[in-house]
Amino acid sequence: MYRKITHFLETWKVSSHRKPLLLQGARQVGKTWSVLEFGRTHYENVAYFNFETNPKLNDTFAESLDPAYLIPLLSHIAGQTIVREKTLIVFDEIQLCERALTSLKYFCEDAPDYHIIEAGSLLGVAVNRAKFSFPVGKVDMKTLYPMDLEEFMVALGEDDLVKNIRSCYQKDTPMPAALHDKAMGLYRQYLVVGGMPECVKQFAETRDHVLIRHTQDTILASYLNDMSKYNNLNEIKKTRLVYDNITVQLSKKNTRFQYKLIKKGGRASEFENAIEWLALSGIVSQVYRVEQVKKPLENYRDIDAFKIYVSDLGLLCAKKDLAPDDVLYMVEELDDFKGGMVENYVNVQLTINGYKTYYWQSERGAEVDFVIQREGKLIPVEVKSADNTRAKSLKVYMETYKPAYAIKLSAKNFGFEDDKKTVPLYAAFCI
Repeated sequence: MYRKITHFLETWKVSSHRKPLLLQGARQVGKTWSVLEFGRTHYENVAYFNFETNPKLNDTFAESLDPAYLIPLLSHIAGQTIVREKTLIVFDEIQLCERALTSLKYFCEDAPDYHIIEAGSLLGVAVNRAKFSFPVGKVDMKTLYPMDLEEFMVALGEDDLVKNIRSCYQKDTPMPAALHDKAMGLYRQYLVVGGMPECVKQFAETRDHVLIRHTQDTILASYLNDMSKYNNLNEIKKTRLVYDNITVQLSKKNTRFQYKLIKKGGRASEFENAIEWLALSGIVSQVYRVEQVKKPLENYRDIDAFKIYVSDLGLLCAKKDLAPDDVLYMVEELDDFKGGMVENYVNVQLTINGYKTYYWQSERGAEVDFVIQREGKLIPVEVKSADNTRAKSLKVYMETYKPAYAIKLSAKNFGFEDDKKTVPLYAAFCI
């Protein structure tokens, strides 16, 4: 399947400043597949080492971290010669061997001609950084997210539709009605299936929502297992409580995260570590409110006001146990949840494209869903779940901050008027 990460890996391979690459991301987003497929197509051979399936690998790093010592040993274990620049060395689930993580410093300094990619799911929470040296400045780092809607469409053979979407986005010209309706249908399918590669593959091959939901439930169960395996005993229950409560928070008219909705009398001091664990593991992301829209936005965030979105829409629907047809036809019973779900979808697409997202709220309660820095400009992004695009809050924002333009995402076709770029929800990946 086509993954955009391939282009990044190709650039990394030929860079004169290349360092060992640390590829992180939540479980099941396709890190291993992407790296192995890249190795298969761009190198003479791949030496693959998995610290989860082969715990004895840890012993290899116990005596020395010198590349001159490690390479012959690793060649022996892999059963093939590791050659500078011609072999891709892959360390998978590297969070399970901190000394292997530390060894990257020495590969960077003493053996830069070896091409190494390390993949890890829970690097932010599983590595004991007090005990082991993290190779700061000695590795390139990249986060892999679930597949975005563009990758989803390509997986379904809709390459021409993607080209049409990108062209209409660039020119602000409406899509032909039939293609617009088709793309909206695929967008709703994406909400149900999500971007986990295994689920996308199953949908492309079978269109069987029962099978896909089973896969999603399995992934959710693995997340719960990680919460127990890589967490302090006191925090396990709190982390699960927070995770279970996210769908409740997204169903509220005001999707700002509220501790009191987790449990009566809930406070930040009780749950902030649990939220940090979920964010570091890549399962959720926090979007903070900005008190003023100025550069840099990070300086003006309110640390006590934020929203939490999950990393994958399909898992969100599975967690909520939503019937696929209810989402595909956007039934009235989902009215309370539609707004939060569509906000979550847009945040996923913006995050995959590398944006750090914030939201804005005035003292009188006007709210814009997202503010991003795009091409050096601070741009407001308003999100509507249907084609009703009246946005009083956006009007207040534009009168206050006078941005170069605004982006309005909804079910409406492409267009541009009154300094507002109208973008259909299915084209969020273009931003």
